[in-house]
Amino acid sequence: MRPALPFLALLALSGCDNAKPVGAFAGTAPPFDPVTFWTGHTHSWGVVENRRGGPTETVATDCIGTPEGTDGLHMLQTLTEGDGTVTHRDWHMKRVSPNHFVATANDMDGQAAGESAGRVFHWRWFWARKPGSALQTVSMDQWMYLMPDGTMMNRTTISKFGFILAEVTEQFSRAP
Repeated sequence: MRPALPFLALLALSGCDNAKPVGAFAGTAPPFDPVTFWTGHTHSWGVVENRRGGPTETVATDCIGTPEGTDGLHMLQTLTEGDGTVTHRDWHMKRVSPNHFVATANDMDGQAAGESAGRVFHWRWFWARKPGSALQTVSMDQWMYLMPDGTMMNRTTISKFGFILAEVTEQFSRAP
């Protein structure tokens, strides 16, 4: 059994986060303010990939964001999976300092925490796929990049106990 220990240690370390810190993107343009970006009507289209990188389905969203309080946002998001399954997410986001944000949603466990710097926004939260069932709750790690043309690329890693289950790549833009 001992020869398996180095392999298990290597496997555990391979899941460590080695991404740049959000602050490394300070000064990049255009600046990304998530409250401003989602105020109004946006939509997205994306692809869900399994942990091996194989596409498994598509996803599209339609979002309506309205100002809430002095520096917050209320966003109603309709997510449509490729098989026609529709989910409604009700977001409440608030800026807590110039570059830090928190949010809640109807299918979230706890609160999302995010940080912006330059053209990048990063946040983490727990998606309660079946509210009340901790085994169905997964971690969402989202990196968002605002492009010069006003579109935004989002890369989401979905994991459980540190193991990647799926990844989503999607593009958001202003709805016509």
